[in-house]
Amino acid sequence: MLTVLHIGTGKGRRPAAHFFLGHLAGDLMWALLALIALRWVQLLFPAVFPALTVAGALYLVYLGIRAPAAASALDSGSSVHARCPLAHGAVFGLINPKSHPVTLAIFTSVIAGNTGMLTAATVPVFLPAGALGRITADALLAWIVGLQAVRTLYSRAAPWITRGVAFLFFGFAASSLLHLG
Repeated sequence: MLTVLHIGTGKGRRPAAHFFLGHLAGDLMWALLALIALRWVQLLFPAVFPALTVAGALYLVYLGIRAPAAASALDSGSSVHARCPLAHGAVFGLINPKSHPVTLAIFTSVIAGNTGMLTAATVPVFLPAGALGRITADALLAWIVGLQAVRTLYSRAAPWITRGVAFLFFGFAASSLLHLG
């Protein structure tokens, strides 16, 4: 999200949308693997699911703490992101080492209190539903980051926006821990 804000506010809507489209391929692959892993854990080792939930929550807290450092690293490589955002998004989505653990942690947080809803029949439903939600959110964000007011706001308030993203990670972590029991 921070990369898209950086690309969109610097180069406009089209490069941000291209980054999203490229990134979607990687995200869908990681989402499918995360859903399969969660279903496998649920079937074979149901007692492990609470530990996985706690590990995912701790990882989200770690990412929230690291978000400001990641945002400042964007400034040094902004031209790389903007040259070919579609290819950059695809490569980033496929090889980003955080994609699988983040996706796993988010899905774990979402279903933490309702592990019974993760069945062989519902796993295939989660992927298209997640993809549709992601495409909708990406299109909206690509449009929003192209607005002049957002560009101006981001140039002035980037550190505060980054902190807001960090709090989103903290919120997902808290939600997963609250629904653990």
